[in-house]
Amino acid sequence: MGWDIKSSGVRGVLIKTSTAAEGFEKAGKTLQTTLPDAATHAGTLSFGGGGGEGAGAGPVAGALAGLMTSHEQRLAFIGARTGASIKGAMDATTAYVNGNLEQAATAQREALKEPKIDLPGAGQK
Repeated sequence: MGWDIKSSGVRGVLIKTSTAAEGFEKAGKTLQTTLPDAATHAGTLSFGGGGGEGAGAGPVAGALAGLMTSHEQRLAFIGARTGASIKGAMDATTAYVNGNLEQAATAQREALKEPKIDLPGAGQK
């Protein structure tokens, strides 16, 4: 089986993937700031009217906190997996390109060697 990897094509895909991954990172950071803000403004649970400092969090705030807790690890995993995949693809492509360069250098060294000629009957009397 032959390989024909175009490193420029891989680079283009990795750039696009990195750009998409930045979107995931931004979304995660946005969730980390906006969900607590939303929970704060969602109101409180207070019996007897008041609210204020002593009041407990309302059901919407609790749901938002639960949402963030359930997705926090998943978002971190997506970021870590994406980063590792991009690095792995880049490392593999670099190794492939370096392998081709090594093969080319080996072929060039072999081509420059003095040829050995074995003629029939040479050296016989």
